[in-house]
Formats: sequence, C-alpha cells, structure tokens
Amino acid sequence: MTLKRLTTPVVDAAAYVAVRGIVCVIQILPLDMGDHLCRGLAMLLSGPLPVRGRTISDTLEKIYPTVDTEDARRLTLSMWHHLMLMVCEIAWAQRRLHRSNWTEHVSFRGNREMLSASLSPRPSVLVSGHYGNFEIGSYTLGLMGMKTLAIARNLDNVYLHRWVERFRGAKGQRLVDKNGCAPIVDKFMQEGGTLSLLADQHAGDKGLWVDFCGVPASCHKALALFSLANVAPMLAVYTRRVDGRPMQFESAMMEMVDPAKVDANGRTAPECESVESLTRWYNLQLERTIDLAPEQYWWLHRRWRTPSPRVAKRLAKKREAATQLRAAG
Repeated sequence: MTLKRLTTPVVDAAAYVAVRGIVCVIQILPLDMGDHLCRGLAMLLSGPLPVRGRTISDTLEKIYPTVDTEDARRLTLSMWHHLMLMVCEIAWAQRRLHRSNWTEHVSFRGNREMLSASLSPRPSVLVSGHYGNFEIGSYTLGLMGMKTLAIARNLDNVYLHRWVERFRGAKGQRLVDKNGCAPIVDKFMQEGGTLSLLADQHAGDKGLWVDFCGVPASCHKALALFSLANVAPMLAVYTRRVDGRPMQFESAMMEMVDPAKVDANGRTAPECESVESLTRWYNLQLERTIDLAPEQYWWLHRRWRTPSPRVAKRLAKKREAATQLRAAG
C-alpha cells in the first residue's frame, strides 16, 4: 500500500472536520453578521485573492463584451458575495427553514403549475442552472412534500459526500451518481417521478453545441431525451435571492413545455420537435432567468469552453447556413 493511499483517508477526514467546524460557526451567526462576513470575503476573493480571476474576466468579456472594467469588477464582487451568502444559507437552512416557517423565507410564482406537474402520475423534468440558490430551491420542494431525483457527480471526499447527501436527502431529494445512472433514471421516470437537473453542465465535444447567452456551449443531450422519451413536461425553474437579503427567496417557474400536447393539426410544440429544439428552449429560459439577477449566476463556472477545431469548423458551417437561410427569407 502506497503512502498516498494511507494518507488520503486521514486528509479527507481532516478536511471534513474543518468544513463541519466552519459550518457550525456559520450556523450560530445572526443573518446580518453573516451577510457582513460574506461581503468582506467577497472583497478579498474579487481583489487581493482573485480566485479564478482569469476565468471570470474571460467569461464576462465573452458574454458582456461592451461592459467596462468597473462594471465587470462590480459584477464580480456581487457574484462572490452571492456565492459566500449561498454557502451560509445552506448551513442556516437545516436549523432555520422548516415546514412551519418556510413561507417567511420563500415566495412562489407559478407554484400551481409546478405542483400540478410534479404531483401528476406522469413524470416531469425540472431544469435550472448554477443560478440563485438552487440548493435552497430543492430543499424547499422537499419541505412541500415533493420527491425528486437529482443527478450529480460523487465528491472525491467520501465524508463530505455523505454529509452533502444527507443534507440534500433530508427532505426527500434522492441523489444518483451520473456514471451509470441511466437505468435508475429510466425506472424513476417510468414510475412518474420528478427529475431535477442543472442544465448548464459542460458536455464536452460530443455534446450538443447551441448558443447560450450568445456564445456556443456544449450541452448534454440526455436532458432533452429524458423529457421527450418519457413524454414528460419540462419546467424551467429557479430560486433567486430577493433584493440581496439573506434567506429571502423567490422560487418560480419561468416556462413549461409538454411533449404530449399537440395542436389542431396533431403537431407537437416546436420546442419539442427534436432534442436540439428542446435544448435550445431550456437554454433560452436560463438566459431569461440570468437577466433577472446577473450577479446570482456562477460566472466562475467554466460553462463556455473552446471547442476543438473539428467542432469549431462544424459550428462555423452551421452559422453560415443559418445566415444564408435568413438572407433568402
């Protein structure tokens, strides 16, 4: 047995103890004190200690090419404040967000449609992104009695993974590792379950490349396939912080499409005609969501990556064909 194999469990355990210690301190902080602490950390992370500074600046330059340096700096600062506050809110949720008081912290928009789709005997798919506090969104759905299945990569630290899994599963959300999850998801959907997915994960060169915020991004085809293959409504949802106040959220459904619905001519909605059309649809909904509060999106998330020369060539041909089609029309 190598030294690395011997020390890894010890290092993982030490990291777990350190994280749990920090969480314990956060849990006892008043909301306003936690907010002030997050603002201080945000100033460090966006200034003297620029974590992922190059990734953030490159991303903002792609998505907001006309934004000046000062506005980009303010957006970066606000994003870090949001991320730090998100961590605090996840820690606070276990002790301060319950069935008896969740209405004091979360307001809903489109809740009737969400509940109707999720409590129906038919399966449904909820899509969101690395925006707002999506963890609180899932937690709140559990408080309302909704059972969901989420796909996520297992953390390398087994102790932290089990702890995160306990938090996410405390109110009814079940997690499944993305590797080899297809049979589990298929069975869950056949039983009429609600699948909850983050729709802005990079899928590599083999993914489906569509424009997201005006820049090509690789998307997993499985998200659209889950909906189309199971004739399951897809709901674009979000949970965002309101007015920058800690533990105050709006959970809403942006839009919904249903592959089962047809028009008078027996045709499905244009959004559900193919995997590509449905993928474009949910990316558009996420774009609209980000516009509501740009500082609550993870701009440090490496969503937009440079495609390989082969993929870039194919995308260029596709754009040229689309341009010619528009000109001819």
